[in-house]
Amino acid sequence: MNLMAEHDAPARTDLSDLVRARRQELRLSLRAVQDRTVDPASGEPLLKYSWIDRLEKGQPVIPPQYPQLRALATALQLPLAKIQDAAGAQFFGIDTVWAESHEARALVRRADRMTPEQLRQLMRLIDTLSPPE
Repeated sequence: MNLMAEHDAPARTDLSDLVRARRQELRLSLRAVQDRTVDPASGEPLLKYSWIDRLEKGQPVIPPQYPQLRALATALQLPLAKIQDAAGAQFFGIDTVWAESHEARALVRRADRMTPEQLRQLMRLIDTLSPPE
């Protein structure tokens, strides 16, 4: 069974753009990136040259799993969270919102348990208290 044929090209290219830009910034060839994604246990690359090439070109690829994302982050000297966010956006349409403050994260967790009316009231309060963007 050919899994590659089952995946259409993603509408978004967040990971593709990030990988292409970072690889160029570091002046790495596709093969050099492949060689930097070596699994310490097996000694084999977790990402093949051809997969990286197709990803950068926005062609259909099988979405990477956690070990491949971790290897890609290491290869490109980027935080794993940045790679995960880009992959989530490209392959699953996930837009991650990060906040440095614990208070902001607590608000988000609590908002998930609010009714639609409570959320509307909270948004009105926030709009009243915070300056417009």
